Amino acid sequence: MTPTHLPGRVAAIPTLPSILDAFNAAPAEEARKLLLDCLRSLRWAHRVADHRPYPDIDSLLAASDEAAYDLSPTDLSEALAAETLPTLPDETYAVAYTALRAAHAAYEAKFGHAFVICLDDLPPTEALDHALAGIRSRLANDPEEERVVAAEELRRLARGRLVRFFRGAGCK
Repeated sequence: MTPTHLPGRVAAIPTLPSILDAFNAAPAEEARKLLLDCLRSLRWAHRVADHRPYPDIDSLLAASDEAAYDLSPTDLSEALAAETLPTLPDETYAVAYTALRAAHAAYEAKFGHAFVICLDDLPPTEALDHALAGIRSRLANDPEEERVVAAEELRRLARGRLVRFFRGAGCK
């Protein structure tokens, strides 16, 4: 069926729902599942999902940040328990992986959770150096100071994962 064009009128062209529209309309459990892929905190996922609908990606990111800032020590422990070493480029040397694993083992022994660091916006060639420098400098932190730094890194990781998911799907 061809749309009828009338003088002075614009033909309405139906648009497909965006990924953000689909997220806003999804059942709560589906939305939480997607969010848990970004940050493994049930409280954070519930809070972000419960505040839908979001008019745009920036509103979603603001809600994500706010929920991440409010993580309790238990929520933070839950999220940290699900994290792993940052992914490094394939061409990273085996010796570098060994150094990172050794530093990570020392970090886990001291703090009792995985080392987390957001490597977004870094060129792949700088990721290893940044991760090693970060883990080495943060080993000097006391446990409470490190919990604050780790919480901020988790917030940044969640934000980056949301951005990659939604903006990668064409949301602005």
